[in-house]
Amino acid sequence: MNFKETRPIYLQIAERICDEILSGEFKEEERVTSIRDYSALVEVNPNTVMRTYDYLQQQEIIFNKRGIGYFVSQGAVKMIKRMRKETFLNEDINNFFQQIYSLDIPMEKIVDLYDKFIDKQNKIKEKQQ
Repeated sequence: MNFKETRPIYLQIAERICDEILSGEFKEEERVTSIRDYSALVEVNPNTVMRTYDYLQQQEIIFNKRGIGYFVSQGAVKMIKRMRKETFLNEDINNFFQQIYSLDIPMEKIVDLYDKFIDKQNKIKEKQQ
């Protein structure tokens, strides 16, 4: 895994695990990869993955069954979406607005591009069903 120097590695791994939960790779109430195996997968020290799992447990995204391993919490998808939405609305959106403002992109263009994006996503969903 390629890491960015701007954020702690354990948080980048947590984001990846959340992506895997959102994509359905790990389903709610299902066991996640062991700390040792996940550390080998992303090529980091197991202590870093342990810190990631501790963080995700504090966020109630995963939980530990002693002696068995870590599992995805019921409602984890909803929790991840809520957290990401909060981050986007409180942090990321200002950068987005700054970009469209400084580049003189009219809001109508943004709305048009968003509508096209939604149409494309709906077509992908239809094909998957």
